[in-house]
Amino acid sequence: MASLYTHQAANIRKTWFLMTGFLVIIVGLGWLMSQLYGNAAILYGAIAFSLFMNVTAYWFSDKIALASTGAKPADENQYRELHRILENLAITAGIQKPRLYIVDDPAPNAFATGRNAKHAVVAVTTGLLARLDRSELEGVIAHELSHIGNRDILVMTVAVVLAGAVAMLTDIFLRISFFGGNNNDNKNPILLIAGIAAIILAPIAAQLIQLAVSRKREFLADASGALLTRYPDGLASALQKISSYGAPMRRANHATAHLFISNPFGAHERGKFIAKIFATHPPVEERVAALTQMRV
Repeated sequence: MASLYTHQAANIRKTWFLMTGFLVIIVGLGWLMSQLYGNAAILYGAIAFSLFMNVTAYWFSDKIALASTGAKPADENQYRELHRILENLAITAGIQKPRLYIVDDPAPNAFATGRNAKHAVVAVTTGLLARLDRSELEGVIAHELSHIGNRDILVMTVAVVLAGAVAMLTDIFLRISFFGGNNNDNKNPILLIAGIAAIILAPIAAQLIQLAVSRKREFLADASGALLTRYPDGLASALQKISSYGAPMRRANHATAHLFISNPFGAHERGKFIAKIFATHPPVEERVAALTQMRV
C-alpha cells in the first residue's frame, strides 16, 4: 500500500525531466528564431533565459506561487486551531511543520508548495475553513502534507514557473514574427512556417509536460493522507464538498491549477470538453471511490 514516502526518488527524477524538457523547448524556440532572423544573439539569449528560469524555478517558485494566489501568513492567534491540526499531523507524518498561509477566497481549496520539507508551505482558503468540519479539514491538511512527504511539491511548483516562462517567451516571439521590423517576405518560407508552428505548439507542449508530472500523485496523496488521519471518509467528504462548489477561485489560473487539491475553476469548468482533456486532476468520483474502498 502507498506510504507517505513512496516515490520520493521518482519525483526527484521527474523534477529533472521537467526542467530539462522546458530547457529543450526554450532553446529549440531560440534556435528557430535565430535561424529565421539570422541573429545568433537570439539563441544565446534563449539559453541564458532558460537557465535563469530554471534557477528561479528551483529557488523561488514557492514565493511566486504564493504571490500569484495572494496567500498571506496565517496568524497563530487567529488560526490557532488550524495551526494545531497542522502541527499534530506533521508530527504524525514525521516531517517539520510547514509554514501556514491563508488565501482570502470563498472557494474551498488548498495547496502545498516549496522545494523541500524544510521550506514547505501549506495554504488553505477562507472558504475551506468555512465549509469543512474538523475531520474533513484534517483530511485536506493530511493530503497536502503527503505531497510534501512524497516530494511532489518540488515538481508541482517548478512547473508553475517554467510553464509561465514558455508562455511568456512564445508570446514575445509571436509578436516579433507578426509585428517585427524585418520583412517576412525575405525569410526562408520553411523556417518561417516552422517558427510560427513552434511558437503556437510550444505552450501546448509545456502543458503536456505539466500533465506528465502525473495525475497519479493525487491518488497517492489521497491514500497517504488517509493513512495519516486513519479516517479516509473525512478526506472523501472534503473532496465532495470542494468539488461541488460552482464558482472559480478569484485568482485561478492554469499555471497554478495543478497545485491545488481540486480544480480551482469550479464545478462548471469540469463539464467542458477541453477542460477534461487538459485536466490537472483525476475525476473526483474516482478519488472518492478509492478512498471509500480503503481499509486503514
